[in-house]
Amino acid sequence: MKDKFYQYIQALQNTITYKLEEIDGKAKFQEDLWERPEGGGGRTRVIENGQVFEKGGVNISAVHGELPETMRNHFGVKDANFFACGLSLVLHPKKPMVPTVHANWRYFEMYNQEGEIVDQWFGGGQDLTPYYLFEADAVHFHRTCKTACDKHNPNFYPTYKKRCDEYFHNSHRHEARGIGGLFFDYCKASKDMSMENWYDFVTEVGNSFLDAYVPIVEKRKELPYTKAQRSWQEIRRGRYVEFNLVHDKGTLFGLKTNGRIESILMSLPPHVQWVYNHQPEKGSEEDKLMEVLKKPIEWI
Repeated sequence: MKDKFYQYIQALQNTITYKLEEIDGKAKFQEDLWERPEGGGGRTRVIENGQVFEKGGVNISAVHGELPETMRNHFGVKDANFFACGLSLVLHPKKPMVPTVHANWRYFEMYNQEGEIVDQWFGGGQDLTPYYLFEADAVHFHRTCKTACDKHNPNFYPTYKKRCDEYFHNSHRHEARGIGGLFFDYCKASKDMSMENWYDFVTEVGNSFLDAYVPIVEKRKELPYTKAQRSWQEIRRGRYVEFNLVHDKGTLFGLKTNGRIESILMSLPPHVQWVYNHQPEKGSEEDKLMEVLKKPIEWI
């Protein structure tokens, strides 16, 4: 399974980066191959200063070795080795009318001292973080997510949509990071779903990413914007940074397993503002977004 999924994310990285370069029309992804001293490595691809994408990364990694003490405590095991691979992407568009997007799809195995698999699971999802709310975009993104889910289980979309709303939430701000999407974790074999079934589901979601995001980018990338709207985008990016550094489990896992710091923090946008006690004008488009972020919405 680990070889099969790693081959899948390698191919998916190629598909996604080629399409994003085509959309941008100017910037190209720079590739960086790296190795982890304790075992494994990855292929980081970053795009910067493009016509559409100010900064973005589409990274894959496959790491293995002894499970660090902090993770052993988390999983309640004494001695264990692990293997983890996944694709993680974040795209920060230049223009505030185009939303930021995040996605990742990952697989994890844990072994006993004899090298036998004692646990394995999939995780992942995709979510949208707009700076200006276009309801049609939100509906499109969620409908694409639902279509992928419904091919496998009609309960998946409402379940994983709810988990996404709960997870990508800046509890210290009492607001969502964005308008959600899907979030699933610890997807293990059961009487209803084999690991092959989970593989089929996770890859279905992965394959839906470009369908979910690209039409939104194409529709919004030529819209004009003001200096004030750009400033609002940078203020909202600050909330994105806060979530990734304070709450995100993937960031913490990477740091605790001696992951590559440049790859872990590639999700951070290049230009951000923190304005003291900033409040959007009541009734404004900025205020409209904030109202939506205070309470999750059923988009479809």
